[in-house]
Amino acid sequence: MENSIRDNKYDLIIIGAGASGIIAGISAARESKKVLILEKMPKIAMKLKATGGGKCNLTNTLLNENFISAFGKNGRFMTTALEKFDWQRLREFFDDIGVETHYPDGTRVFPISHNSQTIIDALEKEMNDLGVDIVCNANVQKIITVNNRIEKIQTTNDIYECENIIVATGGYGYPTLGTSGDGHRIVKNLGHKITEVYPAMMPLNTKEDWTKNCTADTIPKVSMCINIKKYKKHKAKGDLIFTKTGIAGPVVLDFAREITPLFDKYDEIPLMINFIDDMNENKLIEFLKKESIKNPQNTILKYLEKLLPKSLIIQLAKMVDVDCEQTYKKLDGIKKVNFIKILCSTPLTIIKNQDSFKKAMITRGGISLKEIDPNTMKSKIIDGLYFCGEIVDLDGPCGGFNLQWAFSSGCLAGKLGQ
Repeated sequence: MENSIRDNKYDLIIIGAGASGIIAGISAARESKKVLILEKMPKIAMKLKATGGGKCNLTNTLLNENFISAFGKNGRFMTTALEKFDWQRLREFFDDIGVETHYPDGTRVFPISHNSQTIIDALEKEMNDLGVDIVCNANVQKIITVNNRIEKIQTTNDIYECENIIVATGGYGYPTLGTSGDGHRIVKNLGHKITEVYPAMMPLNTKEDWTKNCTADTIPKVSMCINIKKYKKHKAKGDLIFTKTGIAGPVVLDFAREITPLFDKYDEIPLMINFIDDMNENKLIEFLKKESIKNPQNTILKYLEKLLPKSLIIQLAKMVDVDCEQTYKKLDGIKKVNFIKILCSTPLTIIKNQDSFKKAMITRGGISLKEIDPNTMKSKIIDGLYFCGEIVDLDGPCGGFNLQWAFSSGCLAGKLGQ
């Protein structure tokens, strides 16, 4: 989509046509502002199209308090944005522009179509109806200010006059979809501080290669922690998937934000993983004893298949030289102890991926929140400058958290402090 440009002077120019930038444009246009969106990619909303594997998990039904806490220490910053535009208002907004949504699992909200293109088409139509101008393939070079006040914006080919600018360029994750840190560079030149950035919400590579033998299975409710004394407080629980190069799945994607910064200090990050939900060594011993009494002829593998996939059991047994086709009673004492231990506490070593940001869905870090007014999303340094979405120092877990923040912050920024 690209509307014809009426002239080069606007009330508001938005850099970035992702979720936050688009809704900021709609929010402003509904207040009769003349809006231009500049997008460097050939199409709008390319990252939004890929969200949730294309199914577009828009938000979730958590109470605001619980939603905020999922973002950690910086979560409080989003209080005003959420109060003004929470998940219920987001659903009302999409209903108003012709997109019906639902939450089939009781928590995660999707369009009924489970197709992100449904969302993009509706947003595109709404912008057209409101007269929002859009220029794709527009590479913003710099923002021009006079006496710390927004005056113009310069792209490779044009200069536009404006009173307000919203930077909604995202972070560094998925650069092929347009997020490569351009916004950070631009606002840093204006005096804004950018906190250290790291890839987040991404699969992790492991030093061990046995994971490639378990790729057919998803392990539910896996617990993991960082096995470094100083960082053992960092824990996570959720579903895990094995890959040819390591581990993935919701628990890994969420936990990645805690791991990637540690590569500044360590070459490898050891993890300790419990694949059996809520079962420690004593409980597992008790389980195996009961099973062996009930069915003494069965193999250890037969017992454990009630708890774990066969492929994983075989791999863990190999690590401690255990033949899991024998009965529990015949298992040697030392081997029995070692097998129990590795079943309940499996070590895995995370190694750095040199192309981390190419696989990262979200960026940890961004524009310092201390320099942004949370009630308006306005810069405290440059008059007329606003921010929304992933470009700021806020990132949440899987499950609609980051998209809701994009929509909430975009809607608030689009009000231009009114």
